Amino acid sequence: MSEQSILTETRGAVGIITINRPKTLNALDIPTVQALDKAFGAMEADAAVRVIVVTGAGDRAFIAGGDIGDLNSRKGLAHYEAFAEIIHRVFRRIELCDKPTIGAVNGFALGGGTELLLALDLRVLADSAVLGLPEITLGLFPGAGGTQRIIRQISLCKAKELMFTGDRIDAGRAVAIGLANMVVPRENLMDETLKLANRIADKSPLVLKLMKRTLASGADMAMQAALDHEQAMVSLVLDSEDAHEGCSAFLEKRKPNFKGR
Repeated sequence: MSEQSILTETRGAVGIITINRPKTLNALDIPTVQALDKAFGAMEADAAVRVIVVTGAGDRAFIAGGDIGDLNSRKGLAHYEAFAEIIHRVFRRIELCDKPTIGAVNGFALGGGTELLLALDLRVLADSAVLGLPEITLGLFPGAGGTQRIIRQISLCKAKELMFTGDRIDAGRAVAIGLANMVVPRENLMDETLKLANRIADKSPLVLKLMKRTLASGADMAMQAALDHEQAMVSLVLDSEDAHEGCSAFLEKRKPNFKGR
């Protein structure tokens, strides 16, 4: 496993994971995905980290996709048992992470790059960012969860358009169709992302965890079952110290001090 393909740092309550393969435009290969998995595990285990940001090294790419040369060398069963198995497991782990996650997209986010964004909670795009699922142009289709996540997040006809044509879209269009949250000037990308991350990090980590679990579980439930699940989870939250700290702070006109209990 490459120790250089992933860089990590913390800034206060925010953990930052950087995909660090700028010579390949941060393309994903097996060692990089495994290193990403390890980095997420460390951030999840660190109680001081309340929000996790993912970005790419260099000025050109977040993740330009998979390593095409590596992919071209594979046959179906070997791919299924190796790369596909690993990337599906890791992206699902990221999607279900109890801590809020944000993608800071500094350039190309194509193929696996867009698929990773679909597994992150929020997406902040530099005005130079370009997104897309161009696998069809290689005689393939998205295979890191992209076909399933995108149809659950944007309109079906827009999702099909992106996958059928393989077209790339700019940051403004990505926000317009609901694929990202905001566009900011490239030079302000990390500052604006950290502002958003810190706004979230001020909230109760316990409530954020339970809310994320409620959203993830409810999305796959029938409506009545989802409402029942929400009712139970909110009732659980009311047994927490943070819920009563938040209400007390409001009544006392002060800032709450959430401790995750």
